[in-house]
Amino acid sequence: MTKGIQPQSEQLRHAVRWLSDHQDYSYTAINEAAKKFDLSPLDTEFLTKTFARGDVQESTRQNQQK
Repeated sequence: MTKGIQPQSEQLRHAVRWLSDHQDYSYTAINEAAKKFDLSPLDTEFLTKTFARGDVQESTRQNQQK
C-alpha cells in the first residue's frame, strides 16, 4: 500500500517535502517552492491543485505583478 504522494520528478519531491516541512500550503509558499526547485508549469499546477490553501486574489495579484 502506498502512503501519501510520491511525485515522479526529483524537484517535485523536494518541493513537496519543503512545503510539508514548513507546514505552509498557501499560494505564496507554492510559488516560492516552484521558484526554489525550478518546477515546470505542470508541476506547479499539480502543487496548486493538490495543496493550495490561502487567498486566491493574493496569488493572482502577485502573478500579475511579474
